Amino acid sequence: MDLDKLMNQHLTRAFDGSKTIPDESLQQLLRFLRSAPTSTNIQPNHFYVLASAEAKRQLADNLGERFQDNSGKILNASHALILTTRADVPDSHLDEVFGKEDADGRFPDPAKRAMWQYMTRDFLSLRNYAYKDLNHWMEKQTYMVMGMTMMAAVELGFDATPLEGFDPTSVDKAFKIRETGHTTTVLMALGYPDREKAYKGPISRFEADRLFTFM
Repeated sequence: MDLDKLMNQHLTRAFDGSKTIPDESLQQLLRFLRSAPTSTNIQPNHFYVLASAEAKRQLADNLGERFQDNSGKILNASHALILTTRADVPDSHLDEVFGKEDADGRFPDPAKRAMWQYMTRDFLSLRNYAYKDLNHWMEKQTYMVMGMTMMAAVELGFDATPLEGFDPTSVDKAFKIRETGHTTTVLMALGYPDREKAYKGPISRFEADRLFTFM
């Protein structure tokens, strides 16, 4: 990965609608997305991959009145992702996580497996009852996954732009997301930039001495 190039690149604001991500590259990105870590391996997400013009139009039409400026990004993108997060963590979800870990042989030592499961339940209880931030904490996992996926997209040769300008209630309703126990957290547009509309000005960031404290 060329970090110098990445550090001097604006986020893509306009996509070239005539270009489509090769399926092999998309599948590689989705494999990476599936493998991205989450705290305690909680895996609170479900991802909607929109490839068809109809699906992208459905999303663009349900961004909400205030956010129609983002519709072009969705419609011209090769693909769009809806990143959703669980609304809660029922025992059934934990049972699925632990069952998959067992099937994959993550903890062959029964004592270590029992300790891991105890620690996971204890940590979730802390988030739910002491910190009272379980939903916020799970959304942090979604944003961590999103950030890693954006970097992976660049490595694969295309761009990924996160979109927070949308009405989550409208998106949830359009795609029946809340019926699954999830809610929309953030959107992502994937594709190739429209070079004619790309930002060409310099990147503007604080100087290092404003940002870093060395101890």
